[in-house]
Amino acid sequence: MLDITMPPVICKPGQLLVREPECVRMPNGVPVYVFNAGDGDVVRIDLLFEGGRWHQELPLQALFANRMLREGTMRFSSGEIAERLDYYGAWLELASAAEYTYLTLYSLGKYLPETLAVLESVVKEPVFPEKELKVVLETNIRQFLVNSSKAEFVAGRSLMNFLYGEAHPAGHVLCEEDYRRITPEALQRFYARYYHSAGCSIYLAGRIDGECLRLVEEHFGREPFGNGFRRADKRCFQPFGEIGRTRFLKRKGATQNAVRMGMLSLNQHHPDYLKLRVLVTLFGGYFGSRLMSNIRERKGYTYGISAALLPYPGEGVLTISADTTPGNVRPLWQEVYKEMDRLCEERVPEEELDRVRNYMLGEMCRSYESVFSLSDAWIFIRISGLDKSYFTGIPQAIEAVTPDELQVLAQKYLCKENLKVVVCGENFS
Repeated sequence: MLDITMPPVICKPGQLLVREPECVRMPNGVPVYVFNAGDGDVVRIDLLFEGGRWHQELPLQALFANRMLREGTMRFSSGEIAERLDYYGAWLELASAAEYTYLTLYSLGKYLPETLAVLESVVKEPVFPEKELKVVLETNIRQFLVNSSKAEFVAGRSLMNFLYGEAHPAGHVLCEEDYRRITPEALQRFYARYYHSAGCSIYLAGRIDGECLRLVEEHFGREPFGNGFRRADKRCFQPFGEIGRTRFLKRKGATQNAVRMGMLSLNQHHPDYLKLRVLVTLFGGYFGSRLMSNIRERKGYTYGISAALLPYPGEGVLTISADTTPGNVRPLWQEVYKEMDRLCEERVPEEELDRVRNYMLGEMCRSYESVFSLSDAWIFIRISGLDKSYFTGIPQAIEAVTPDELQVLAQKYLCKENLKVVVCGENFS
């Protein structure tokens, strides 16, 4: 009989071998990274273009240049694009990040001739129609105004501004006027500079056969496309955050106060980054963390509290997020300080560290379990400027870090004097 009172035995994963993609370079020089796996007739195609928020002339220029690609081309109207993709059961996602923009197409393999024709038109011949742009902008402005009434949105935005400063692309506080400044001409300028074959790479995941590769080459690999053919410049921005440690923002009607705390921290290239991830996970990165156990379970100040490392080019950010009642704001952040002090002054018990190790190793295994997540992992490596040694470095850091090392890391990187606090709500105590 199964004894349900006994927990299952924990089996740690062996050596992590993250499968590498096969790389094919097409006649026009565009690299294609192929992950051929899976039984279903589903293909995911990711097109990455160098050029993102760090390269834009105006706030939101990169976002809307990418967003408007499917709103009309020389061959198809926005309605025709949507109808054709829907008819063939395909899905197109558009996104932009700090230094890259993305187009992701999910399609059945048997319909690739039809769906790739639409994707090619979207990539190579968008027209940025003014009428559709006005509709998209108005929709986004309404959503922005709704979000701006929410305490958690305002607090998170203000914290980034507090840390980086208004001149930094991560610190600029958007306003309605930023949306009004977006024009078809501005989007066309960004598109012409960054959407070309010299700055493009393609990732294929799913059941990839010779016919799939032939179709991708036919649409994106035979001739150079775009203008300029100059790689995106590497741009560096220095953070110039505001002096001070606290900001209080009034938000009428907020039922709870949003508390956002943060400090500038490491990016993925720093030698301490992977071991710092272990410390941050133990501190506030999972349900059994120090912050959750104390501030939620014992004190009852909040329903949930979390800490995370956000890697940006240059300086990353360590953030702590919680929502609480006005009377618990100051007690909550004092408890955060206490937990930081504990990590600086006391060694982490081996039993607690083992728990965190098992959690992180399990999450890592889940991250590489499907062909699409494998593709995501290698795309992350590309946009972060890392190499494949990062994959082996993750489990090594998790297994090798010691309580003494965690204490030293806490003393270096969990300095409460550097922690900025933003509180947004109707009342403060």
